[in-house]
Amino acid sequence: MFFQQTARNPLVLAGVPLLLIAVSVVANYLPARKATKIDPLVALRYE
Repeated sequence: MFFQQTARNPLVLAGVPLLLIAVSVVANYLPARKATKIDPLVALRYE
């Protein structure tokens, strides 16, 4: 049943965009959280 999905299945049509949104949120959140922990003066003095 899992492999016999059609292109018009509502669960697939709703699930794929939600999965892509979740992946993009995690991919953006983790580096942003790390960047907020850095002191701006230290970052500016580095270069």
